Parts: sequence; structure tokens; C-alpha cells
Amino acid sequence: MDEIQAVALFERKVGGHSERKDAAQLVAVLEFMPLAIVQAAAYIKQRAPRCSVRKYTEKFERSEEGKTSLLNYEAGQLRRDYEANNSIVTTWQISFDHINQTRPSAADLLSLMSFFDRQGIPEDLVRGQNNIGDERLETGDKCGEEDNDTDCAAESSINDQFEEDIMTLRNYSFINVTEDTTIFEMHSLVQLATRRWLEAHGQLERWKQQYIKNLRAAFPTGHYENWGKCQALFPHAKSALAQQPESEEILREWAVIQYRAAWYAWEKGSYGDAEKMSVKSMNVRRQLLGQEHRETLDSMEMVSLIYARWARWGEMEELERQVVEFRKRVLGAEHPHTLSSISNLAWTYLNQGR
Repeated sequence: MDEIQAVALFERKVGGHSERKDAAQLVAVLEFMPLAIVQAAAYIKQRAPRCSVRKYTEKFERSEEGKTSLLNYEAGQLRRDYEANNSIVTTWQISFDHINQTRPSAADLLSLMSFFDRQGIPEDLVRGQNNIGDERLETGDKCGEEDNDTDCAAESSINDQFEEDIMTLRNYSFINVTEDTTIFEMHSLVQLATRRWLEAHGQLERWKQQYIKNLRAAFPTGHYENWGKCQALFPHAKSALAQQPESEEILREWAVIQYRAAWYAWEKGSYGDAEKMSVKSMNVRRQLLGQEHRETLDSMEMVSLIYARWARWGEMEELERQVVEFRKRVLGAEHPHTLSSISNLAWTYLNQGR
């Protein structure tokens, strides 16, 4: 992007005429990076008239000279990511620091959203960060004439806060709202910078756990009637695959997500994804719950089904032998689950000509 294009973008985003010399100086300092220009313009627009283009440029240069905490922490890693550089990181942090001070609930919302796949973030999954305690509100019931006025006021307050938080993040160009209006998206570099900030400030695990809890509560089984919802949430389950939590309690929920996502992937014929997710789930369940736990056995059977698609009969037979042995011992030889496992093993033998 050249200077003329950069200044035009800045003036369009800032929503008014600015001194050409000041605008040209700012976009040059920002290295003509579109995302940095958009973030700077959003900040200036929101804080005008107390923040002029010249004042922002001075603030940016001070941040660069002093090396903000995020840049100190891992600027090298950020620069190695796609098209990231100091200008984007610095403009992001100037805006985020302001939001964190003036509207911490919006900063919390962005923190949670940064763990999802950057596209197709559903509103109902991120509303959970507000910690709604009323079970009636969580199930989506509406206030009526017989409801307690205090409860209705609480619901209204929560809704108002969420809408204000969304507006704040949009105004600072941290997120976009799609045509659906209940679906959000964000730039990958905004996600990256947010996670790096959380890691630098010891908050990464907290928000990772909240993300997993919300996704676990929403992701259904792979039955046909759930395919629509599974399809919408599947990218977020894939994102979770690389974000294994530390807490054993949350790790168990993480394994549920991977098991259910693998089930859906297997049903839809995405066997590569299904194998990665099911094996991860199986290994975690073995570690946490032991070989003979029902959830571990379910994961083992899922993996064996996927191995069948690759004709990996030896590995499949070994898993199914274990499942039959454990279910006989725990459930008994005549239990329907045990008989089903025996049938699967017999089918494996048949495919090996035995």
C-alpha cells in the first residue's frame, strides 16, 4: 500500500478530514500496514477531540521507544507470524490497554473470543463469559408478568452490557459482525496479539478453560439430527485440538469435545480429522480415567472405526480385543455393549479372512 492509498484508508476509517501532513506522517510511522491504520483510526475516532492524529502519532512513538509489555514479551514471535510487525502489535496494544482500563468486560469478551476459530464465532457461546447464574436465563426463558422484577432487571442489564461490549470491540476494529448479526469474526493478528497479552499477564489458561467449558456445553453428539450445529461448531473444535488445557477437570471436558467432533467428522467422511481428534481424546481419557472407564472404551471404539476406513486391521483388532476384554470384566459377557464389541471384533476377523 502506498502513501496515497494509506491516507485515503485512514481518512475513510477516521470518518472526517484530517491534516494531510499529520495523516501522512502517521501512516508512514505505521509502515503503511492496513490493519495498523484501521486500528489507529478507530482509536482516534473514538477518543476525538481529545486524541488528534498528531497526539496519537506521539503516543505511538513513545510506545515504540519504551517497548510495550507485549512487545517486550514476544515481539519476535509475532513478527514471524503472517504479515505481523511492531506497528500492528503497538496499535493493538494502545487500543486494548484503553479498553481494559475503561471497559474491562469488553476486554474480557475479546479475551474469550480470541480462542475460537477467527470466523463464525456464535453469540451464544461468548455470552457465557458473563457468568449468568440464573438457570432460567441460561435456558433462554423470557421475562413475563409473573417473573420477579429483579430477575428481569438482571437479564436486561446483562443484555445491555453484552451489547455495549460488542459495540466497543467493533468501534475499535477488534471484531466484525456478520450479516447474520449473531455471528462474529476477527482478524487472525488480533487473536494472536490478544493471546500473547494473556500469556504475558498470566491469564491465558483462565480464558482457555472458559472457552473449553462453553464449547463443551454447546457441541452435540454426532447423530444426524445434530449435523447442522456440529458443522457450525466444528472449526472451533479443531481450534481446541491445539489448545489442550492444564486442569484435569477441564481436560476431561476437552476430551469430550474432541470425541464428539471426531464422531461428526467420521460420519461426514473427514477421516483425517476424525483420527486426530479421536486418538487425542482416547489418550487423554486413558490417562485421566483409566483403561476400563466407559468414556475411554467409547474413544477406543471410535478410533477402531476410523482405522477400519484405512484398512488398518492389525491396529483395529488390538483395540477391539482390549474393549471386549474390559467390557466383559466390567459389564459382563451378556451385556449389550459387550455383545456389540464382540460383533465388531468378529467383523474385523472377517475382513482379515479369519
